[in-house]
Amino acid sequence: MYYPYIIKELTHRHNRTLVNILGISVGIALFISINALSSAYKKAAEQPFKDMGADLVVQRAQKQQNTPGSQPKSMRGIRLPFSNQLFSQKDLMALKNLENINASARALLLWEFTKIGFSSILGVDLQQPALGGLKAKNWIYKGRFPERMGEIALEKHFARFRKIKPGSSLIISGQTFDVVGTIEIKEGAQVLAANIYMLIDNARELLRQSSDAVNLIYIELKDPSMQNRIKSQISSKIKGASVNSSDSFLELMGGVSMISEKFSLIASMIGLIGAVLLIIKTMISNLVERSYDIGILKAMGWTRADIQRQLMVETFIQAIAGGLLGIMMGYMISFFLGFLSISIPVPWEMGFVPSMAKQAQALNPIVRLPISVSLSLAATAMGLSVVTGCITGYILGKRTEKMKPADIFRQL
Repeated sequence: MYYPYIIKELTHRHNRTLVNILGISVGIALFISINALSSAYKKAAEQPFKDMGADLVVQRAQKQQNTPGSQPKSMRGIRLPFSNQLFSQKDLMALKNLENINASARALLLWEFTKIGFSSILGVDLQQPALGGLKAKNWIYKGRFPERMGEIALEKHFARFRKIKPGSSLIISGQTFDVVGTIEIKEGAQVLAANIYMLIDNARELLRQSSDAVNLIYIELKDPSMQNRIKSQISSKIKGASVNSSDSFLELMGGVSMISEKFSLIASMIGLIGAVLLIIKTMISNLVERSYDIGILKAMGWTRADIQRQLMVETFIQAIAGGLLGIMMGYMISFFLGFLSISIPVPWEMGFVPSMAKQAQALNPIVRLPISVSLSLAATAMGLSVVTGCITGYILGKRTEKMKPADIFRQL
């Protein structure tokens, strides 16, 4: 193989070489950016569940009441959220007996409606694993988290709106509680943003229910790949239960997230195939221009295999250069996309505030798009670029198979 000829050919026809390199780099950049975007949306949907340390959240919605007399006459006071009714002991035992459960934590979510407004109250059990609402213990802004009966912590913005500071007190349903701290909810974890945090026994007293009242269950799985199977088991064992996971957020995000999830590989491959076709079309059209050179090479004794190897090396070099440039472009596109912030819609049953409340939409987690280009994605892109160069070189070599020196010189 005559390497100086390869270099001379690439530099002599620099316009064609540049077009080919840019073509494949655009295809590689599309492949990287689309797949990175798809992965980023999945990571964004998973973020709220990572913040709460759970894979699944189990709840039960209120049954529809058909008789007018069964409806509450007033919304005032302490009540259970529509989407968070109490679990029975039978339900709790069914969840406890499930396999593949690494840890679980229970909580009690309440609503309080008063003359001056609405507040959400989350009762957590300090004796259970740090899942769900108990994660708020890590986000103390001032003071500390409640440790004893009669103590509460307030979400920072709620405390500021009510003009309440640690060390003061707050009356809830006629009971006085000591405010011992304020909590600043982590970005993206608004799904855990209650207004008031207290011990679960205090929440049960407010509700005037049994000492084991629970309406929120957070589950951490041993094997997250079994998620769909466990969700089906829970739904079959607990009638009326709703089981949410990161997939629930991804479905609500819709738009680009659904397109990127279902068609990211197809869309990126279409871009890459388009680049391959562009290179093939460009180089085949240039075969006519190079027919004189090919005729001379064959007249000098070069075989079809020699010429094919020569063309394959040329395309291989262009593919390597295009792949490296494409990876750089993909990194740059991903870098700028990383400055975008997206809102993650919360399923209505997971919201801590009523869906008709003004602040319900504002509690949707807003996170910066966690986009990144992994080494495996870059390696895959480079591998596709190399394969592209080999395929293109092979096709060009086959095109020269029937080119005879006599026929070429006769046409000149």
